[in-house]
Amino acid sequence: MKAIQTTDLSSIDNYAPVNLPVPEPGEGEVRIKVAACGVGFVDSLVALGRYQVKPPLPHVPGAEIGGLVDALGPGVTGFEMGERVLAQVRGGFAEYAIASERAVSRIPDRMSMNQAAGFRVNYGTALHGLRNRASLAAGETLVVIGAAGGVGLAAVQIGRLLGAHVIGVASTDRKRAVVAEAGAGVTLDRTVEGWRDRLRAISPKGIDVVFDPVSGPLLQPAFRSLGWGGRYLVVGFAGGDIPALPVNLPLLKGAALIGVDYRQFGAVFEAEAAASELKDLLAWVEKGELNVPVGRTFPFGEYREALEYALSGDGTGKTILMVDPTLT
Repeated sequence: MKAIQTTDLSSIDNYAPVNLPVPEPGEGEVRIKVAACGVGFVDSLVALGRYQVKPPLPHVPGAEIGGLVDALGPGVTGFEMGERVLAQVRGGFAEYAIASERAVSRIPDRMSMNQAAGFRVNYGTALHGLRNRASLAAGETLVVIGAAGGVGLAAVQIGRLLGAHVIGVASTDRKRAVVAEAGAGVTLDRTVEGWRDRLRAISPKGIDVVFDPVSGPLLQPAFRSLGWGGRYLVVGFAGGDIPALPVNLPLLKGAALIGVDYRQFGAVFEAEAAASELKDLLAWVEKGELNVPVGRTFPFGEYREALEYALSGDGTGKTILMVDPTLT
């Protein structure tokens, strides 16, 4: 099979096409013919060895795919050959990938392969953060920083479905238009000077929850804008540097700074709870209550461009590498 691989994580330029044996599924595993693979900011960090968990070498990028069931390992009874599925895998930049049966879900009829390839991590993170970690309630005010990115757009949509008043923060007019289309009632720029005043004009009583995958220069202004009992969700560090927060602020506001680590939640500590949440998300898709926007798509041969684009922060939604666009 064709795959994209490297033995040196120092540069995206080190990735190149290779021919590898088609993998055989083991006990409890499913082989999937890959239609599309999601490419997020974290995927690009992993590809460059810059993430907190470094991959073993040689490395094939990609952890989230949409495709067709191609083979079943011993003991697998929950799927049939040719079914449309989404899955978490190791090595999605390839024609075939292996997934544990518990990491595979059927794709609703309303969902395309490209949508499926960018769904699980972003929307799982958003629902876990907003519903479980922040206990976001209907009628509360939610601010989403980096709202035009893949997980940001997911948080905007999930916040709206949970009944919150959503304020989306994004850097450009084009991005703010995408955020508004996704369901934000109000959008706001991210220029630090005067930002709290502009937010106060929108929400004079303060805000209840901040969903922040950026952790950039707006962290302190946004935390200071929380109302009593507010919750600040630290989701990631797309801004690069890790900012500091004076610890007297949570005390004075009766507020909480809460970490959201979906990888550990789903893969290490609470796999059953994560699986239940994924069912809820897919049910929303099936009912037409959740329509997943697709970011920029790249053909398989432009894998380097896809990784670089996902790392740049220039796009909206999740970047997609189309491994085999003929699959439906």
